[in-house]
Amino acid sequence: MTTVAITGGTGFIGRHVIAALTGSGQSLRLLMRNPAPGTLSCGNAEIIRGTLADRDALARLVDGADTVIHCAGAIGAADRSAFASANIDGTRALAAAAAAAGVRRFVHLSSIAAREPALTDYAWSKAGSEMALAAELPVPSFVILRPPAVYGPGDRATLPLIRQLLQPLVVLPVAADQRVSLIFVRDLAAAIIAVAGAPSCPGGPFELSDGTPGGYSWPDLVREAARQSGRSQRTLFLPPPLAELTARAAMLAARLSGGPPMLTLGKLPELYHRDWVSHAEGLDAVTGWRPHVAFAEGLATTLDWYRREGWLPRTRPATRNPLGLGQQQGGRR
Repeated sequence: MTTVAITGGTGFIGRHVIAALTGSGQSLRLLMRNPAPGTLSCGNAEIIRGTLADRDALARLVDGADTVIHCAGAIGAADRSAFASANIDGTRALAAAAAAAGVRRFVHLSSIAAREPALTDYAWSKAGSEMALAAELPVPSFVILRPPAVYGPGDRATLPLIRQLLQPLVVLPVAADQRVSLIFVRDLAAAIIAVAGAPSCPGGPFELSDGTPGGYSWPDLVREAARQSGRSQRTLFLPPPLAELTARAAMLAARLSGGPPMLTLGKLPELYHRDWVSHAEGLDAVTGWRPHVAFAEGLATTLDWYRREGWLPRTRPATRNPLGLGQQQGGRR
């Protein structure tokens, strides 16, 4: 039995990786800050209490491990130094521990944002995490994966966007001509596991997607959401100055409420960048991995999960016919 060490196991992507590995015959070792009882229903997992800043915990995590899967990281932080601490310093420390332990394969979950490090502090920190990894480990032992936007069951970060896509008026703080790639979370988990188990794999970075050539436009995504919600929709793209005002209001509301902001000023450069289409090449030839879930199927699966869990209403309103013809379109639920 081999041991797989995983960071970020309580996060959205990490949970799906663990679910995919459960029953695989591999022993899992998970780094967690303060695991609550019942955090994970995984019988073959050992919990290591600690953080990426705890060198002793990292040494215990990777001791005797064949593979490290590094899913932990910050997608939101107060400033550049906080991003650096979580994404760069944390990756460097884990990579150093893995190198000292003789780990065979280190799979690093980066982001497509890393190819544009000048855009935001987050993008800069993800690019920095890749460089920190390469400085600590030899090329044959690590693989960098750059997923685009990830969605699927269990994702609270995407829920506000999903809710917005289901509204009669879809208001989007993005460039109207932006194109994006997407990947369903279970496809991403399968890619991570394929890379972890491949006999040999170049370091990358490998950009991933659901296989849709040229990605998606936002009208594409809105049309699919309208089809599945069963009602007509219109789209309003916010110009950058109005998006900035909206972000400032959201950040103020978050400070008053104590919750996370729905939109931040730091995220706007990424939202108005026009090309987030993945150049997904090479990984299939090396590992045999291929994506299976395009947006239509992935959205349907995600909406069903949200409704079952009560994150979205269980029923869907019928389409309102602007011509008054009295026709209604049904839905899957």
